[in-house]
Amino acid sequence: MAAAIQSPSAPSAASASGLSIALAGSGGSGVMTAGTLLLQAAADAGLYGLMVRTSGPQIRGGEAAALIRLSSTPTQSLDDGFHMLLALDWQNMFRFADEIPLKPGAVLIGDTDEGEAPEVFKAQAARVATLPLKKTAKSIPGSWINMLALGLAGAWAGLPAAALEGALKASWKRGADALQPNLAALHRGIEAAADFPNPAALAARPGAGAGRWLISGNEAAGFGAIRGGVRFVAAYPITPATELLEWMAPALTKVGGSLLQAEDELASVNMIVGSSFGGVPSLTATAGPGLALMTEGIGLAVTAEVPIVVVDVMRGGPSTGIPAKSEQSDLSYAVNGLHGDAPRIVVAPSSIGDCLGATQWAVQLAEGLQTAAIVLSDQFMGQSRAIIDAPPRDEATIARRLVAEANTPDFKRYRDTASGVSPMAIPGTPGITYTADGLEHTEVGVPSSQAKDHRVQLDKRERKLMQHDYGPRWADVEGEGEVAVVTFGSASGPVREAVQRLAAQGLSVKLIVMRLLAPIQPHLFDQTLLGVRQVLVVEQNHGAQLYRYLRAMLDLPGEAKSFHKPGPLPLRPDELASWIAAQAGALEEATA
Repeated sequence: MAAAIQSPSAPSAASASGLSIALAGSGGSGVMTAGTLLLQAAADAGLYGLMVRTSGPQIRGGEAAALIRLSSTPTQSLDDGFHMLLALDWQNMFRFADEIPLKPGAVLIGDTDEGEAPEVFKAQAARVATLPLKKTAKSIPGSWINMLALGLAGAWAGLPAAALEGALKASWKRGADALQPNLAALHRGIEAAADFPNPAALAARPGAGAGRWLISGNEAAGFGAIRGGVRFVAAYPITPATELLEWMAPALTKVGGSLLQAEDELASVNMIVGSSFGGVPSLTATAGPGLALMTEGIGLAVTAEVPIVVVDVMRGGPSTGIPAKSEQSDLSYAVNGLHGDAPRIVVAPSSIGDCLGATQWAVQLAEGLQTAAIVLSDQFMGQSRAIIDAPPRDEATIARRLVAEANTPDFKRYRDTASGVSPMAIPGTPGITYTADGLEHTEVGVPSSQAKDHRVQLDKRERKLMQHDYGPRWADVEGEGEVAVVTFGSASGPVREAVQRLAAQGLSVKLIVMRLLAPIQPHLFDQTLLGVRQVLVVEQNHGAQLYRYLRAMLDLPGEAKSFHKPGPLPLRPDELASWIAAQAGALEEATA
């Protein structure tokens, strides 16, 4: 398979942070499959990696790209640019120009018969080449072009042929006769990689990946929910949360649970309220539009003190917005969006791996505090796949619900206790029946419109959340410095990498990655911000929602600054490092 070189060659050097490869093509070309297998091969070769999915707004077909970063060390974000762009065709690929910036020395490869590459990519590449990709695949009857791309990209990155073969064989679900031509296409791609020498190819580390997981954030969240004790799920499919439900459906049956596809989001949230009222820890998963529809049902859970968990895999908004792209724009709605005074828990995982631990913790908090817990994930974490170290199994976060014993004397379901938590009665338990509904009520559950009863119950629902000891899980606090960077969710990966780069340059910064967004913990922030002169807030949304929330709820030291931009473009470590360094420099100049 001879390559036609369209511009002078130049070495494509990877940074110390690994190699980044973009596989792109129209819908149906199989770039997502190729990307997933590339990630699996990297795992088998003892490397770490991340694959982010991106596609256009269409339901089927259209442009798609797998954005892959491979490294010898754990990685939680995309790099600043890509070392290779391999396009199976150029259909509408110009739409990804902002999402696939090329690094200096990058290689750009396309199909000979697909015409010229978009100028925006050609202008960035040091080496542009065309290969007869489709013709080569057709010359191997029964082979797929994406297997050719897998071999080419994998070999160029330094992955052993055995790891690439193993990934393909392990995923193969058709007959052996159909496998052979695709193995042949894989090896043809491996041979073609010799035309594109890569001096920065990664070194395989056989056996180093033992015990690591290859998992998506949606799968991790589902696993965390089950570990936390969830045994019933009701939900209506919605991008980008659907994969969480698809993973949980068979997994729940293995632990005696079940999943029901409801007719809509209103039904699903009320179903889990009913299931939890019956004693079964319950969950639903949705995205922003579904969360909006669930508002009244979540308020019912808060008022009736019935534990539920709602996983919101955020996407671009408002309205139906950008379903297949990521954005942290539901934060304000999650922490403030219920009518009336309705305190709730809002937890945000900080990485794909943390989707497991954070969701498990949310189940524990919901069950223990008898309230609604919202887990704010997003499309970046939910639909991306990563090679991660296996998260520790934490038995302490198994859900524990305070349940009343049969025939409890003077049972009052909503007794005004010091902790704010009062024992629940499971329906059918003798001698302790009660009514739970959305009306305000007395301690025994009788509806009441009296001011005293309303205040007692409002105080009770607030007190149990504010007095609870959330322990060190409330945030990951790293480093020291007079400048503190506060962030949450998927923004944590690029921010963390930016802070690490600055540390290597001699600039020390304190990093606070919030996991507990609500209820806000002023005393924990006060302790953490001792000695800090300036707070910088980083997030991915248009309205600086975290910045405004922190300014409203906390007394922050100095003049807080905000770095915020909407999706779908991901935050990049270099742009964040430059901004943080500039703010730190300005602070020093102002106080010199």
